[in-house]
Amino acid sequence: QLQLVESGGGLVQPGGSLRLSCAASVFTFDYYAIGWFRQAPGKEREGVSYISRSGGRIIYADFVKGRFTVSRDNAKNTVYLQMNSLKPEDTAIYYCAAVLRYPSTIATMRGDYWGQGTQVTVSP
Repeated sequence: QLQLVESGGGLVQPGGSLRLSCAASVFTFDYYAIGWFRQAPGKEREGVSYISRSGGRIIYADFVKGRFTVSRDNAKNTVYLQMNSLKPEDTAIYYCAAVLRYPSTIATMRGDYWGQGTQVTVSP
């Protein structure tokens, strides 16, 4: 069974950077596309990025384009989300999930196997 574990969250000042990791406990990690999602207090969960199984297809939400970069290392069973130029509105719990169906847009992306999430707080 696929299990995903996020790490790397924390408290950072506006303009700072964090790198989140999503580690999978399965040998067939390259079978799975991975999506990053986030949920801020009082808001619905939203898609942040998508990376295909090989890493050859990547999609970002408009609100992170140019600031966030998603990548994967299938040899390490890990997907990364490099977050730069962080803003207070990026404060949320960030989740990674296996995405079994290719999304036409980030807004329609649906996760199928979820991690437990990691808190990111952007504050002076």
